[in-house]
Amino acid sequence: MSAGDGVTPVGRVPAGPTSVAAEPSAAPEPPAPTRPDAERVVLRLARPYLGRLLGAGLLTAATEFAGLALMATATWLLMSAAGRPPLDRLTVAIVAVRALAVGRGVFRYTERLAGHDAVLRMITDVRARVFAALAARREGADRRTGDALSRLVSDVEAAQDLLLRVLVPGAAAVLVSLLAVGGAALISPPAAGVLAVGLLVAGVALPALATRLTRRAADEVAPLRGALAVDAVDLTHGAADLAAFGATDAALAAAEGRAGRLARLERRLAAVGFAVDATGVLVGGLTAAAVVVVALRAGVGGVLVGVLAVGTLAAVEVALALVAAARQRTQLRAGLARVADLLTEPAVTEPVGATEPVTGGHDVRFEDVTVRYRAGAAPALAGFDLDLPAGRRVAVVGPSGAGKSTLAAALTGAVRPAAGRVTVGGVPVSEHPADRLPRIVGGLLAEAYVFHATVRENLLLGRPDAGEADLTAAARAAGLLDWVRDQPEGWDTVVGEQGGQLSGGQRQRLALARALLAAPPVLVLDEPTEGLDPAAADAVLDSALAATPAGHSVLLISHRLSGLAGLDEILVLEGGRAVQRGRHEELVARPGWYREQWLRQEAAERGYLALAP
Repeated sequence: MSAGDGVTPVGRVPAGPTSVAAEPSAAPEPPAPTRPDAERVVLRLARPYLGRLLGAGLLTAATEFAGLALMATATWLLMSAAGRPPLDRLTVAIVAVRALAVGRGVFRYTERLAGHDAVLRMITDVRARVFAALAARREGADRRTGDALSRLVSDVEAAQDLLLRVLVPGAAAVLVSLLAVGGAALISPPAAGVLAVGLLVAGVALPALATRLTRRAADEVAPLRGALAVDAVDLTHGAADLAAFGATDAALAAAEGRAGRLARLERRLAAVGFAVDATGVLVGGLTAAAVVVVALRAGVGGVLVGVLAVGTLAAVEVALALVAAARQRTQLRAGLARVADLLTEPAVTEPVGATEPVTGGHDVRFEDVTVRYRAGAAPALAGFDLDLPAGRRVAVVGPSGAGKSTLAAALTGAVRPAAGRVTVGGVPVSEHPADRLPRIVGGLLAEAYVFHATVRENLLLGRPDAGEADLTAAARAAGLLDWVRDQPEGWDTVVGEQGGQLSGGQRQRLALARALLAAPPVLVLDEPTEGLDPAAADAVLDSALAATPAGHSVLLISHRLSGLAGLDEILVLEGGRAVQRGRHEELVARPGWYREQWLRQEAAERGYLALAP
């Protein structure tokens, strides 16, 4: 998008540091209110894996019960052995201790295997849905790359933790606590009553207290982590821009402020957790002491009193898992709400069973289109009209900020006009299914993304079924083929994150080749030769236009005026309005912006070529 358009089109995730440079001292946004149904929204995705999760929960309960039984049996064995009874009286207990010790390890390993298998399967689905929601998002243009990364990583991990660290261990703790009370009742019902009270304090009262003490601070953690992810991206990818504008210190100060706030919150949560855990240990000791007193008064034998005491300590420790689960659940609320907001947004694709709207071909028409990004601000496009019949090739030129990229964004559905309408085949762009519109209107848009993958994989995003010959033709038309053939890995050359292993010109040619391979009926080319020297730019533009199939329309957006002589029409935009229209020969002969810019560029390029070796 041109710098003067003032905002990133809806549906895109900007990568630059603009907001940090502009508002370095801005405080982190307040945490969004958490949704009460966020957990239900996320848990619906776990239904296909309910059997696996149930098995993991039962294995967790078996692990904890094996630990509890091991402590009780070992206590009975040690206390009984102190009386030197015949060995045959201890044989069963000895075997049981060994079996429980081995079984506990086996149960733990199997539980981790089953639980993580189920959760990782679910998280794969959640992450794919979140990515799709971010990619198709029509509102929320202020979403940043770092925030999107935070949603895909830390927020999605909240869904994983909800299952592995809250629901599964919490359910297992409840089940084992009930079994512990039942086992104690077989020895001494009064002691079992005391144990039940202690378990209620440890498993109900303390979790409620922990939730109350940590809720407010925990709700701020996820938004702050998202803000820090934005800071990290801005400070690394935007380091040069920040330095150029002298905003590095201010951006660092803002990031350090957010990091300090997050560190204070996490220290507070850790202190509260320590206090609650210490209280839990105290509750366990008091409960064990009370159980011993009640058991002795009830006439329970000495060995069994010891079993009850140690079993009580183990049972309370199991119940304290509910405290950890409650604390973890509180800390996950904000992240789960952010995920649920994405998963429950109104779908932007057509309903199941809906048919594609009937169009009259692929003719494009702008009818009195006005695009305004902010109330009261000057429009990026104002009363714009354009006819682009099938097969016609039109160039849009003008100074930076004239509205050229806004024009492309309105055509591709990335922004919605405030007035007027944009139609493709007689159907408004907003009525085309969001998953089908890119097949009709697409190409090389501003800030086209290059993935950390091979050349082949990046190109196949344009047309997954393309063969080797198709890849070769597209790369040749974009001027990329010679470079590909020079690489040891050829089509399998990895280009790095955002094409970091490529030069600016190579990255642009790769994105152009992908657009040409997709070959949509309406091809939009936004600065296709950016980063290339004049001679290469002219050659690439000519070959790209020649490679466009007959009957396909082309909307070319460019700062360079060279190479436009063969187009059907050229529009000059200034301030969001078309101030000149015509063919190249007409505009060069007519006084105005186009003639002046043409003469300047011709002189500059002649000087450049004269200096070139």
